[in-house]
Amino acid sequence: MSALIKIENLSKKYQIGLENPTTIREALTGFLTLSRFSKSSREDTIWALRNVSFSIEPGEVVGIIGRNGAGKSTLLKVLSRITYPTSGSVTVGGRVAAMLEVGTGFHPELTGMENIYLNGSILGMTKKEVDRKLSAIIEFSGVERFINTPIKRYSSGMRLRLGFAVAAHLDSEILIVDEVLAVGDAAFQKKCLAVMGDLRTRTRTVLFVSHNLAAVENLCRRCIWIDSGQIRMDGDPRSVIKAYLDATSGDSVEDIDLENSERRRGNGKLQFRRVEFLSPEGVTQRTIRSGDPVVIRFSLHANEAVAYPSIGFRMYTDMGTLVTETSTWHHGMEIPIVPIGDGYIDLEIDCLSLMPGKYPISLWATDDGGTVVYDNIEIAVTLEVELGNIYKSGKELDGRCGIVFFPQRWNLDGLCRTNRQDVSNCVEQLPR
Repeated sequence: MSALIKIENLSKKYQIGLENPTTIREALTGFLTLSRFSKSSREDTIWALRNVSFSIEPGEVVGIIGRNGAGKSTLLKVLSRITYPTSGSVTVGGRVAAMLEVGTGFHPELTGMENIYLNGSILGMTKKEVDRKLSAIIEFSGVERFINTPIKRYSSGMRLRLGFAVAAHLDSEILIVDEVLAVGDAAFQKKCLAVMGDLRTRTRTVLFVSHNLAAVENLCRRCIWIDSGQIRMDGDPRSVIKAYLDATSGDSVEDIDLENSERRRGNGKLQFRRVEFLSPEGVTQRTIRSGDPVVIRFSLHANEAVAYPSIGFRMYTDMGTLVTETSTWHHGMEIPIVPIGDGYIDLEIDCLSLMPGKYPISLWATDDGGTVVYDNIEIAVTLEVELGNIYKSGKELDGRCGIVFFPQRWNLDGLCRTNRQDVSNCVEQLPR
């Protein structure tokens, strides 16, 4: 069987700080700038992909994993012909439907209905195909009520649902999906997983990029780990995921330097410098026991005064399932100003309701609306949770009991009254 996708020595280089000119003035300015600083410009480049080679057979469902900035999305954009390689060859032998970003191919002024036809056309569908599948697309998206509303009034989740609905109903040989599970509610994520599971049974070729390693292991029969633009490992999902986790789980509170982190993005006006896990008395702790109180201290540095920032984090299981996302914005807290210099903010948790395990944490700091990113560090630090005597019973709970526990108590009064006489009556009913 011949390969449906074949990639040989694929490399992609980006020039930092250069944009395509849109006016004669910008082009002239760019030419003069390059003339003055040609040496530094040649050196200021990033290889998003470097000598990547692999092939995919028809009907394979392949998961692609790796940290942010590893080159996963660049690879998918090359396969989707959104961008072109610097060197190497790419052969794709089939019709491609790609869901790469929320709202890709949508026009904000057009309605949801109009955008279905527009997006379908971009993905290669004819008007007759869209007509035939229109009802199914609208029903799957869950935005029937707003289908005649301009897309600009949709939330990001609504746009994603509509975009995925169109891509999922396209009769293509290849479906490319990039982090579709990162946006949307739990019900929609479940529908996406069901569709992708169905595509696997119908021998449709799927490339699935996700930080949700549990979903990758469940859906895919093959997994490719990309690290720093190169393939680190390619094979059985369970083996690849284990190797990936082993390589990325070594960061601890005590040895990570957030100031020099290579995983960050943002404009740098406000940056995380350190994360500490403290006892209520302020003592630094490397690990926390289930059920214990903890204070998470986020140390920050402002390179210039920032007004009304939102500061928060996302916590995951070691398999990439989102446990929680919280922030000052979620709590309705306003921070009028962060002055230039160093400071910190504390999150106080009375009872850490996590089962034992390792929980990677990503950090973010944005403006109040979430549109301007000051700092974002994926998997900045890992919280280690140990066994604890949660219910004061001496019965220690571990990861086999789930991810979280709830403060709770049992009441047996409905079975036997707790006075001595009623207990005696209950005991007498036991078989001899």
